[in-house]
Amino acid sequence: MEKKQQEADMKNKAGNLLSWVASSAVLIEIDQYTKALAVARLKNQQPFVILDGVFEFLYSENRGAAFGLMQGRQGFFFLIGIVVLAVAGYAMLRMPGWQEKRYHWLKLCVIMITAGAVGNMIDRVSQGYVVDFLYFKLINFPIFNVADIYVVVACILFILLMLFYYKEEELGQIFPFMKNKKAEE
Repeated sequence: MEKKQQEADMKNKAGNLLSWVASSAVLIEIDQYTKALAVARLKNQQPFVILDGVFEFLYSENRGAAFGLMQGRQGFFFLIGIVVLAVAGYAMLRMPGWQEKRYHWLKLCVIMITAGAVGNMIDRVSQGYVVDFLYFKLINFPIFNVADIYVVVACILFILLMLFYYKEEELGQIFPFMKNKKAEE
């Protein structure tokens, strides 16, 4: 019986990793495609206005982090990306298989964060900057890209899931650093 359980666990882990890599790859491809379009159609051009004074496509090269912070620290951002990938892979290995529907939302968060991190890491490694092109002019919000959307949506969803959907014990099984030490005593 124990051997069957081990085989089932290995199959679940392999399924999780395969789906994580394949789904992330699709989202990364979408991100890279939109950035290539931005380069081809927007670089050295006037902004493409969608809603005058509200939203436009505006080519930008971001050599820093969110909001242009920490300009020129590409090695640091690369290391952060590697850490994000390691944590994401670890989480996918610890989650139940896809037949356990309760964890689908959490897996989606991991996939989106992975795609966002890798999408921007590809730019940093290949070009030394990240291509941004989505600009909410109305509120003068920093220019961003599809990979950034993945990360922001995933983080918001993860926070909501932590607050309203998953129990602390469930998250502690996947992310041991989230376990309540006092509850274990």
